[in-house]
Amino acid sequence: MAQVELRDVTKVYETQGTPAKALDHVSHVISPGEFVALVGKSGCGKSTLLNLCGAMDFPTTGSVLIDGTDTRQLDDAALTQLRREKIGFVFQSFQLLHTLTALENIELPLLLARRPNSRDLAFERLRWVDMEEYAARYPHQLSGGQQQRIAIARALAGSPRLLLADEPTGNLDSATGELVLNLLRKTAAEFGVSVIMATHSIESTAVVNRIVRLKDGKIVAVESTKPARHTA
Repeated sequence: MAQVELRDVTKVYETQGTPAKALDHVSHVISPGEFVALVGKSGCGKSTLLNLCGAMDFPTTGSVLIDGTDTRQLDDAALTQLRREKIGFVFQSFQLLHTLTALENIELPLLLARRPNSRDLAFERLRWVDMEEYAARYPHQLSGGQQQRIAIARALAGSPRLLLADEPTGNLDSATGELVLNLLRKTAAEFGVSVIMATHSIESTAVVNRIVRLKDGKIVAVESTKPARHTA
């Protein structure tokens, strides 16, 4: 079964009473364990597509299926459960809670989901991103790259089947960005998680399985790649 399937998706927003088409009849399938980069200029539809794949927004027409379930058919409770159990999010600005330690940031979604052994699971993810020695530090005591690694650990804490990354290296230098990209590649390879990354950076596509190029809300090209070996 496809992890994510977009069926003839169109998304229209109203801007000061004028309709603006963000996505225009987009169809695409993303398989389990696949690392896909959405590439294109600002305004091409990358973020809209990412939001639809994360059930944070819904198509005007067409369907988005996650694990075979049409997101538009779910009520609020089912959508919350879907996001909590099957989807992880990584953002450009990290989105860590500054009043919590690194370990507590990772543990929080597990506590909200009432997962048993939440502290042990959180520390396991912290160890996986090689950050266990920073468990007691707060975000302001960490570098940008370290914060993003914590954010990845948090996104993986609940063992999601889909990880969405919005410009995950946008605030990082090239060396640190490469480390984060390798972690995302490792996530897909080791956990079988589908990773969808929106990026402006062509360099970021070196580690992905497939590049989806968008322009004016349409997919204009799909390229399969041979990703570089990860070193993380």
